[in-house]
Amino acid sequence: MNREEFDKFAFEYEAMHAANIRASGEAPAYFAEYKVRDVAARLADSNLRPDGILDFGAGIGTSVAYFKQYLPQARLTCLDVSRKSLEVGRSRFADAADFVPFDGTTIPYPEGSFDVCFAACVFHHIPAQEHLGILGEFRRVLRTGGMAFIFEHNPYNPLTVRAVRDCAFDENAVLIRAADLRSLAKSAGFAAVRSAYRIFFPRFLRTLRPLEPWLRWCPMGAQYYVQAKK
Repeated sequence: MNREEFDKFAFEYEAMHAANIRASGEAPAYFAEYKVRDVAARLADSNLRPDGILDFGAGIGTSVAYFKQYLPQARLTCLDVSRKSLEVGRSRFADAADFVPFDGTTIPYPEGSFDVCFAACVFHHIPAQEHLGILGEFRRVLRTGGMAFIFEHNPYNPLTVRAVRDCAFDENAVLIRAADLRSLAKSAGFAAVRSAYRIFFPRFLRTLRPLEPWLRWCPMGAQYYVQAKK
């Protein structure tokens, strides 16, 4: 993970992101909220009430407000390689989360520190040879029964591929297939590994969004998540 790559965009991230996803008709907040809402729903399904959540690659804290909305009882830790991004996040949400630097290799917490590890479109910025090690770190810092949720861009969706190609802070991104990420999670020792595709309709077709729960098997969603249990 390249600290300098994200430091240089820390103060412009939101504006750049908004411009990059303009074709969807939605603001970045829409994409941040749906991820946390999905996590909260899956945790409710599993009867897991988390005390501690790790937001891995949290950047400027885009997800913080939604974790506080949907999982208000949980202690939130935001981890990132970009110290400038963490500074921005801390200035916005200092009372809502801990903002902690990451050395790119080892999550600086002991085994069993968290109930949930969450990563929102982070792994495509990490070199492929490091994915298994990071997933191993997720498993290490999770408590038994804890869950990992990894959201990623779908390389089978042409609009997603175009958006990533045209995005300055995604210039070194390599998109990951859901099947490959599931396989890596299993290799890292996770159980009950599953995936679901998300975001099928832009804003002008939002009346069709109630159909999305029945489309999560279809590999044409703009994004997907992998869910796994320790």
